[in-house]
Amino acid sequence: MYEETSHSLLNEILTELNPDFLKTDPQPFHTRLGGNFYSIYQLFHKFYGHRPDFRSQLKKLIAVLVAQYIARNESFKQSDLKREKDSNWFLNQQWVGMALYTDGFATDLTGLKSRLDYFQELGVNLVHLMPMMECPKKASDGGYAVSDFCEIDERFGTLQELREVAQALHQQEALLTMDVVLNHTSDEHEWAQKAKQGDTTYQDYYYTFDTRETPDAFEQSLPEIFPEHAPGNFTWNEPMQKWVMTVFNTYQWDLNYTNPAVFTEIVNVILFWANQGADILRLDAVAFLWKKIGTDSQNEEEAHLLLQMLKDCCQVTAPGVLFIAEAIVAPQEIIRYFGGNDVADKECEIAYNATFMALLWDSVATKNTRLLNQSLKNLPVKPKQTTTWLNYVRCHDDIGLGYNDNDILEAGYDPHAHRSFLIDYFTGKFEGSDARGLPFGYNEKTGDSRISGSLASLIGLETALEADDKVAIDRALEKILLLHGMILSYGGIPLFYYGDELGTLNDNSYLQDPAKADDNRWTHRPKIDWEIAERRKVAGTIESRLFSAFKKMVAVRKETKAFADLNNRDLLSISNPHLLVFMRYEHEHPENKVLIVANFDNSPQSVYLSEVTQQSPFNFGEARDLYTGEKPEIHHDVLVIPANKFYWLSAQ
Repeated sequence: MYEETSHSLLNEILTELNPDFLKTDPQPFHTRLGGNFYSIYQLFHKFYGHRPDFRSQLKKLIAVLVAQYIARNESFKQSDLKREKDSNWFLNQQWVGMALYTDGFATDLTGLKSRLDYFQELGVNLVHLMPMMECPKKASDGGYAVSDFCEIDERFGTLQELREVAQALHQQEALLTMDVVLNHTSDEHEWAQKAKQGDTTYQDYYYTFDTRETPDAFEQSLPEIFPEHAPGNFTWNEPMQKWVMTVFNTYQWDLNYTNPAVFTEIVNVILFWANQGADILRLDAVAFLWKKIGTDSQNEEEAHLLLQMLKDCCQVTAPGVLFIAEAIVAPQEIIRYFGGNDVADKECEIAYNATFMALLWDSVATKNTRLLNQSLKNLPVKPKQTTTWLNYVRCHDDIGLGYNDNDILEAGYDPHAHRSFLIDYFTGKFEGSDARGLPFGYNEKTGDSRISGSLASLIGLETALEADDKVAIDRALEKILLLHGMILSYGGIPLFYYGDELGTLNDNSYLQDPAKADDNRWTHRPKIDWEIAERRKVAGTIESRLFSAFKKMVAVRKETKAFADLNNRDLLSISNPHLLVFMRYEHEHPENKVLIVANFDNSPQSVYLSEVTQQSPFNFGEARDLYTGEKPEIHHDVLVIPANKFYWLSAQ
């Protein structure tokens, strides 16, 4: 949008900044800046217009956009132009991701580069490298306590080695995803160090207070993220003689976005990593960006406006780069991180489908889909066809049980009792459970807990192997494939977690490391044993059975246009409480359908064909399972689904 006052100011700023750059007229940059500037100006003014240094702060922000565009590699600029012409490029079914810790997967970046053929072998073409920015060796929170936003930690390698990995991935037509931590820094970051030394400029980069008056006012409504080992939300800093807000851990200082200098610093960080070769940036803890007394300081409207401004800035300099919202919050809140339907309120193109993940685990424990179906019916639809979900079964973090209480009640459970059952089930305390999870973040005040553990150990494979129970081993493998069959077909980008494709069990070696011993999430952050990984090439081994199945599912997904994410999914209502049934169809040819039927029970289940066809016409007589290539078992108009199995049925 063109608006005279703001664009007159923009012209003044550009002339002052770099008149030679203005004369060279790099048309794509100026077109984007002109198109986005009014929105940037409006939002920046909303946050900082009351400040006497508003104009100089805005000038610094534009200077960052200009400098990072000048620094942007020509090949990245060409990629930006290509992606602008096909804005839905990331919504097709071709993308399959894997998240991993570089030092857990391959020791360092050089080792990772030598293992890129592993991703090609599996069919993965989106690689998410967990945070690698410089961190303290002890108080690092798994890489999320950053002490230098623009340096690779020496444990992983160098920036040059990262650029080489990015280049190699791009040559394979694969995408690189990286983390940017938005909410906080390490207390060893240069900004924090200067704040401790009394520099008021950098004290204003954080929430710092001389007395407990304001912290106590905040505490009345702030929840505790890690009540076991980091109770409260403020920490006294002796050198500074101030209280500092530390919502996550005492060594993670929350950034103060009421300060425009902080916003500009983070824009610079985002564009820096875009210029190192990142195609997608995972924005960590976005729900926490804005703090407000009297609220839980999560999902505030200002946090969304900050994200809109970040997206506007990125679209000027690196428009081909996507954002992932790491917001593990209630479904009605998650959906807001996509932004609204208007182009001007765009936030993140991708969001974690944490609700779907947690619901899948509920069905594993209960052997039914009552809560899964009930909750999916009530989930809001993402606002537009320019956004997508990131679907996953496991990740580096714990599993939360943040289901909607009304959904739990409608599914026939008591909310408190049901969560207690799930905690007991996945920690192996419930009679008959074969899960080997660990409670994480237990809150004595509420009795709430989250769950740590690897996929294979949570699903029962560890227990089955110890008992040398072939039937139980087979059942565990079937459940692993069932869960991944869902994330590959539900709609969105499926994201594997490294080691799951090999059946990696809990790793308790973290207990020997004092820096990790008090955080049991490290039990599911493995170091890949490549001798064991080689067993994927030996027929009949667990590694081979899983890896081969993953590989086949990925190949089928990529060939199935109905699995693209273009709001082309219908959830079907089925009377059998053990089944999840939904229809996918091609966006351009909706008559081309794929029926997904999943059985979460340990016994075969069935569904009347009429229950499906009354909701969506489907030719069962011609149907074949895309995964196995076989015709499904049908008797007297009843479809039979084997225990812990799924069908991807196509009648084409």
